[in-house]
Amino acid sequence: MATPDMTARRALGACAALMVGALTLTGCGGSAKADSKSGKGKADGASSAKTSTAKLTISAKDGSTGASINATGVKVSGGKLTVVKMTVPGTGAAVAGAISPDGTSWKPEEQLERGTKYQISAEAKDASGRTAAANSIFTTVTSSNSFIGTYTPDNGTTVGVGMPVSFNFDKVISDKKAVQSHITVSSSSGQQVEGHWFGAQRLDFRPERYWKAGSKVTMKIDLDGVEGANGVFGVQKKTVTFTIGRSQVSTVDVDTQTMTVVRDGQILKKVPISAGSPDHTTYNGQMVISEKFVQTRMNGSTVGYGGEYDIPDVPHAMRLTTSGTFIHGNYWYNKGNPPFGREGTSHGCVGLADVRGANGDTSAKWFYDNSLIGDVVAVENSPDKTVAPDNGLNGWNMSWSAWIAGSTV
Repeated sequence: MATPDMTARRALGACAALMVGALTLTGCGGSAKADSKSGKGKADGASSAKTSTAKLTISAKDGSTGASINATGVKVSGGKLTVVKMTVPGTGAAVAGAISPDGTSWKPEEQLERGTKYQISAEAKDASGRTAAANSIFTTVTSSNSFIGTYTPDNGTTVGVGMPVSFNFDKVISDKKAVQSHITVSSSSGQQVEGHWFGAQRLDFRPERYWKAGSKVTMKIDLDGVEGANGVFGVQKKTVTFTIGRSQVSTVDVDTQTMTVVRDGQILKKVPISAGSPDHTTYNGQMVISEKFVQTRMNGSTVGYGGEYDIPDVPHAMRLTTSGTFIHGNYWYNKGNPPFGREGTSHGCVGLADVRGANGDTSAKWFYDNSLIGDVVAVENSPDKTVAPDNGLNGWNMSWSAWIAGSTV
């Protein structure tokens, strides 16, 4: 039988246990209050302690190397971005960027530099206003581990019907199929367009025949992350569009020393010229104007001639080959030479009557003003060989079967 003292001690022990339980509840749940209806305890701080439902993702992981210079950015799910800062550590230089209208993504305004360290700090809020944050310091792919293709023509340009799409890569490409399959060229004319590799660093695209006048050509470059050689990755991702202008093909007849300019199927003008001399003949074949200069210097030593000429101000010059063939104005011709249209006297170029300073009303100025990059100048009846297809943008001097045989796709 329990004595009065024993009963008192048990009651005190029970009270102590209840007090410990109360203290434990308070420590875990913040403040405890009695529910007026149920009498049960309620943790007021439980909802405020929840984390934000916004989930931030920075495409370049913290500490990573080899990050894309095109696709690096920030995304959020379950919330909206409020602040994104991108800087170059060390200098503190800011990288401009923009949050999308729906607040779910951010990307830089310009392509990032290769082999450069960057830092991104981002914040977002969920529907309840709770904040989430993320940070990353990373380095973009280096020049030694990436490749870039310099291409022509440029976006938004208008070019002649002979203009191919031409890529020159800054690294040797061993996986040509992987690279070519990530570049597509299409025309609004519906013409079939195929690629052709000249060696391991140049890839050109063209249709079987000249582009249709007035058509739109679209080139999609999707090389970012494509492995073109062992450990060497592409970094380009963009869409380029250009327009084909009117059709103009000019034919130089070396026998008659005359050039006939045909536009949209009609003879526009016949111009007397002076082609290469018997000792320095002009290439035969279809040659595409790839560059235009109101004036330029021409030095024979740069193309294999030992000091035979060095003219600092050749007017109205348009390049036809990489090796140095131009169609250009000639103001020095009349010194002891017969009139244009009688005799070839050049070192392989096609000369037109002109004046020094490129400011006269001359045949050369007229042809320059009426020519586009991408127009075709075709030379015939020369004793020289046909120009090599890769000497300039001159792949038209290759049969269609030979052209598509050089494709890897």
